[in-house]
Amino acid sequence: MATAKKRDLTEGPVWRALAAMSAPMSLGIFAVLSVGLADAYFLGQLSATALAAVGFIYPVTTAVTSLSIGLSAGANATLSQSVGRGDADDDTRRLGIHAIGLGLALSSLTAVLVFVSYPYLFGAMGASEEVMKEISQYVPIWALSFPFLVVMMIANAVFRAHGDGATSAAIMVLAALFGVGLNPVLIFGWGPIPELGTMGAAVSTTVGRIVAMVVALWIAWRRGLLGVCGDVLQDLMNSIKRILNVGVPAAFSNAINPAGMALVTAAVATVGEAAVAGFGAATRVQSLALVPLMALSSGIGPVVGQNWGAEAQDRAQTATQQAFTFCLLYGLGLGVILVLFGETFAGRLANGGEAADYATQYLQIVGLSMFGYGVVVVANAAMNARDKAVWSMTLSLSRIFIIYLPLAWAGVMLFGYTGILAAAVLANVLGAWAALAATRATGLIRLDLPGIKTPLTRYA
Repeated sequence: MATAKKRDLTEGPVWRALAAMSAPMSLGIFAVLSVGLADAYFLGQLSATALAAVGFIYPVTTAVTSLSIGLSAGANATLSQSVGRGDADDDTRRLGIHAIGLGLALSSLTAVLVFVSYPYLFGAMGASEEVMKEISQYVPIWALSFPFLVVMMIANAVFRAHGDGATSAAIMVLAALFGVGLNPVLIFGWGPIPELGTMGAAVSTTVGRIVAMVVALWIAWRRGLLGVCGDVLQDLMNSIKRILNVGVPAAFSNAINPAGMALVTAAVATVGEAAVAGFGAATRVQSLALVPLMALSSGIGPVVGQNWGAEAQDRAQTATQQAFTFCLLYGLGLGVILVLFGETFAGRLANGGEAADYATQYLQIVGLSMFGYGVVVVANAAMNARDKAVWSMTLSLSRIFIIYLPLAWAGVMLFGYTGILAAAVLANVLGAWAALAATRATGLIRLDLPGIKTPLTRYA
């Protein structure tokens, strides 16, 4: 890894640049998802109380992790545009160091807030005394690991901004290998290693993050992507402003989806416990099925950023349009597979019976619209790289709080569980339409149709 070259994404076929950045990220994202699945699996074997604790912890840690995603998006936007403009190496390295310093400061503050407030937060969420004991074994150590996660993700953004998606994915896999591999050893104990229970899951995650962060920083330093750059504090405030201009809206945008899904789950709960179990099983299948589209959203950022920085707006537009085309083709193919085999997938994750029936309904109906969700996440990433993070945040807010939530609650009252599924389909399809409108308005796609003029035709 240490001898890999930087990739110029402003030359050659655009589809090849997209593939080079996105394909490795599929493996990386699968690896990240595997850590959460391993936690749930092994803690479920430990006790029902430990598994219940994971149910409380997951949405909170997902929302907090949005900060790391936002900061990495801000770092990617500023760095990839700097690379595309051909800025001096010292200036680009300085930007990277500023991004890491900002991430370390904000994540440390966040970790302290989580550490201090978690008993009150989970108490307000309704965690019982027994569940709270398990939570208290996990959350303080997870909070300790959060700064390591943020620095690792910003370092990965540095690699991607320079056109290297493979190293970024390898770092994610490395963290997951330690997180998953140490899980059973630390949770149940092995030889001289004592049984740590729920604490063991948090410790394994922390070890993985520390190792991955150290390796990522070492590789970036050895390659010259980070390092000595003259006056390290030069233009510090300007760097912070540029990173946060994208990072804050992007973090909020990423926090919207888990918050919205929690409220949708509340609507599902009015149908019954079996519906909640089936809905949860189906969304886990969905998260795995959407990995290629999530990887594409990670890959398009550097491509758009470098080309926009190089004033090659036509290539950025081509990349966005090609990514949308892939979302449509992959999404429709996925929909057909879920219609044909949704019952099989549902039966593997739901414990049979009524829950499996609810999961099957979700996969067979909502599956046909998943292309729309892919278009939304790709559009968000492209607009973030274009310094239009407020547009992406607005798109995410609109999809969840204007379309999905109101229709889900209205649907469940009028039509039961089927009404919620219809709301999900409309949220995906209408969200895709809104994404097309937003990327057109921000100059990221061309709509060369008779009688339609874009406000940015000078870039076409």
